[in-house]
Amino acid sequence: MPVHIVRRTLAAPAGRVFDVLHDYDRRLAWDTLLSAAWVEPGWDRAGMGVETVCQGRASLGRIALKTRYVSFKPGDVAAVVMLNRPPFFERWAASIRHVDLGAGRSDVIYTFNFVARPAWLRWLLHPVMGQLFAWETRKRLDALERYLRG
Repeated sequence: MPVHIVRRTLAAPAGRVFDVLHDYDRRLAWDTLLSAAWVEPGWDRAGMGVETVCQGRASLGRIALKTRYVSFKPGDVAAVVMLNRPPFFERWAASIRHVDLGAGRSDVIYTFNFVARPAWLRWLLHPVMGQLFAWETRKRLDALERYLRG
C-alpha cells in the first residue's frame, strides 16, 4: 500500500489552518482539487465520526470520495477513511497533522495511503496515482495558504 507524505509550512497558526481546512462551508473558496464538498445530512460540521463527501473537479472525472473522520483533535490532527468505492480506489485514508511553529507559522503534514483497483493494474496505478495526488496536495496547500493570507 503506497504511503505518501506532503509537508508544507504555512504562514498561519495551526489552529487557524485546522479550522479553515475542515470548514466545509468555505472549502470550495480555496480547494483547487474539488468541484463540490459537503458534510453529510445529520451533521453540521466536521468532527469525530462525521461523514463528508469531496468531489473532484471535472478534469479528474468528478470522482467523489465519501469519508468518515476517525480522528479529530482541533488544532492538532484529523484523519479520515474512505467509505465508498469510486473508480480506481479500493481503499484510501489520510491524516493531516498540524504543528505550531510559533510566530504565526505552522507545519501541515498530509499523509495519505491507498490501494488502487483493478488489482492487476496496481503496478502502474500506484506510482501514477501517488504522484498525481501528491502534486495535487501540494497545489491545494499552496492555495490554502493564499486563502489564509486573504
